[in-house]
Amino acid sequence: MHGTDTGGRLDPAQRATDLRRMATETLDLLVVGGGVTGAGVALDGATRGLAVGLVEQRDYSAGTSSRSSKLFHGGLRYLEQLDFRLVAEALHERNLMLEHLCPHLARPVRFLYPLTRRVWERAYVGAGIALYDVLAAVGDSPLPRHRHLSKRAALRLVPSLRSDAITGAITYSDAQVDDARHTMAVVRTARHHGAAVASSAQVVALLRDGERVVGARVRDIETGEELDVRARQVVNATGVWTDRIEDLAGAEGMRVRASKGVHLVVPGDRIDAGCGLICRTPTSVLFVIPWGDRWIVGTTDTDWGLDLAHPAASAADLDYLLGQANRWLDPPLTHADIVGVYAGLRPLLSGESDSTSALTREHAVSAAVPGLVSVAGGKYTTYRVMAADAVDAAVQAAAIDAPASCTERIPLVGASGFEAMWNRRASLADDSGLPVRRVEHLLRRYGTDTPLLLDQIADDPALGGCVPGSDDHLAVEVRFAATHEGALHLDDVLTRRTRLSIETPDRGVGAAPVAAAILADALGWDEATVAREVDSYAKRVEAERESQQAVDDHTADARRLGAQDVRAGLD
Repeated sequence: MHGTDTGGRLDPAQRATDLRRMATETLDLLVVGGGVTGAGVALDGATRGLAVGLVEQRDYSAGTSSRSSKLFHGGLRYLEQLDFRLVAEALHERNLMLEHLCPHLARPVRFLYPLTRRVWERAYVGAGIALYDVLAAVGDSPLPRHRHLSKRAALRLVPSLRSDAITGAITYSDAQVDDARHTMAVVRTARHHGAAVASSAQVVALLRDGERVVGARVRDIETGEELDVRARQVVNATGVWTDRIEDLAGAEGMRVRASKGVHLVVPGDRIDAGCGLICRTPTSVLFVIPWGDRWIVGTTDTDWGLDLAHPAASAADLDYLLGQANRWLDPPLTHADIVGVYAGLRPLLSGESDSTSALTREHAVSAAVPGLVSVAGGKYTTYRVMAADAVDAAVQAAAIDAPASCTERIPLVGASGFEAMWNRRASLADDSGLPVRRVEHLLRRYGTDTPLLLDQIADDPALGGCVPGSDDHLAVEVRFAATHEGALHLDDVLTRRTRLSIETPDRGVGAAPVAAAILADALGWDEATVAREVDSYAKRVEAERESQQAVDDHTADARRLGAQDVRAGLD
């Protein structure tokens, strides 16, 4: 195949190089946090020609950015709040992802909104969804417009709908994305454009020159070593950890509270539907989202004041989601249908100080202490806008002469030339000896990096097979995660580079020994390391299962924390 790297390669050698660079060079921006917002800040700064470093205490997208509803969407509920600007902004970003920035990762998804009241509800909801289409069309939306359906037509499209629960329906379109893979693409693109990046790198203190923050002390979690990273401006993009970084600076900036969102994954044959569902609940909305040959059902919205790294789903969360879904579905879902569960924390702004500038109702940028800028709030879809706002604030505060953001025109790794490569998928399959559907799977996850994976299969044909327990993920994806995507641990691969942790009934435990053996070859692990990684992953899954049987959050949290983090050096 002779593939060519289309973006920044992340591996242990790169990580060591970038940590040395951060320890010896005074950066323009040091970004703390490797979720989608921090990755977006790093990309925005690097593409403006700034010297940028990014550190993440765990794995890229380990927090909220791998645990979302996996949608690029405008947010229908914001229309009810009359926040037209936010919806228009998000829809513009959605269209950018679909058409230009990451067409290999984003794809259209159709939703059905069931109606339960005659006449007035159709008029009210229909007007809102029509406005949604109008706002999307301002940017020449690539998606089809909404359609009104009769009750009979709605039941034909979604036979699993309870006929006694609806009077009709309206369909509309949004976009779907694997959030962890997208965040990884943003990180790699930032690295490609010159940013230094490192995971397993925890900020333990901020460096000061008088009142000004001039950098951070960073602990390498893998070795225990500490280094001082100096920067003209530090950008705090840590989501629900925002307060902790600001506390290190003694800042009285924005306060962020965590809201827990839980999602279930169920087999595709348990819901007979030709599209997804969005349904009203007493407090919010419920999504039933197609996810390959499975469905994602979510989400909850409850305050969370416990462990931030590993939010736990309780039995009460599962009962709530099943109950809400079964208001609409026939036959009803049961606990036995649940294949996977994941819980994430939304970073919600709980207030603003005088030093905080609210750039939209959904995100804010704070410069409470000289040398430190924090960005928080917002939604996954608008990460790029949040990042541009944060960099604008940072360069202004540090009096750095920098051009305007250009990330609206910077495709992510794997995007450039994707359509042409997709059209050649049959020939790629012939050349590689893989079935076309396997090549399509790789193209939708790696885009124009796919030949790199096919090269690895050519060198070792065993990598062309599926990992145990999966009909989708190939062994080569495990190796590529280590050689190109910065994976340092087995959990990184099974939970974020692939989704075996939520897509297989055993939560990836059966795949763990095989995946660990592949990683051992790529990362130079000895037998003791392999055994430790497999054992740690199995204990994590066991702890999660036990937490999901707990009746309340405190018990669930205690059970989940029974398994030590694989990055054992974390405080």
